Amino acid sequence: MTTKANFPAAGASVVVPYGHVVGNEKWRGSEIAQRLQGKIKLIFEDGLGLVDFHLSNKICILYISEADLVAGDDFKRRLVRFRNANSLGGIVIVERTQISDQYFIAVQKLVVLELGMVLLPVANQAEASQLIIQLVREQSKDHNSNPFLRKQCSQLLEPSVFRTVQQIPGVGKTKALLLLQQFGSIHRLCNASVEELEDELQHPG
Repeated sequence: MTTKANFPAAGASVVVPYGHVVGNEKWRGSEIAQRLQGKIKLIFEDGLGLVDFHLSNKICILYISEADLVAGDDFKRRLVRFRNANSLGGIVIVERTQISDQYFIAVQKLVVLELGMVLLPVANQAEASQLIIQLVREQSKDHNSNPFLRKQCSQLLEPSVFRTVQQIPGVGKTKALLLLQQFGSIHRLCNASVEELEDELQHPG
C-alpha cells in the first residue's frame, strides 16, 4: 500500500460523522477494511491525501506497512509531509515484523523524537484493525457518558492493546498495565505528552 506522489498532503475539511471512520479509498477491499466492517461504520473517500484513516474530526492515522519500510525512504518524506500539513492529532501505525524490525528503531526515532507524533506498532493489519476499533470506542466513551457505552476497565487489557503498549521502549508488562490504568484509555495514552508519560512511570499515582 503506497501513496501516490501527486496526492495532497492532507484532505481538506474532512467531516467525520460521529461513530464513523473515514478511510482512504486505497484501503477498500484490504484486510483492515474487511475486519473493520461490522465493528464500526466505515466510509471511503478519495482526496484524503496522505491520511489513511480519519477517526474523528481531530484524530487521523498514517499507516506505514512492512512493504513501505522495505521499499526505501519514501515513507520518511510522507511522515514529514503528514506532520507539517496536519493540524490534527496524528497517529502513526507501523507494521513491526521480522522483516521490518531492522528499520523500526530509526522510524521510532523519527516519528516520536523528531516529529513529536504518536507511534503505535502492530504485527499486521488484523492487529491494526483491532487497535482502530479500540481507539474509536474510547472516543465514544469520551464523547458520551451514556452508561451503555462505557466499558469495564478490563477492556483496556485486550491482548492487542496490551502488547502494543508493551512495545514502547522501556515498558514491560507491569509498566504497560500501570500506564493503561493511570490514563484510563489507549486514546488518552496516545494524547499524553512525553513528559506526562515519563512522570507517570517515575512517580505512579
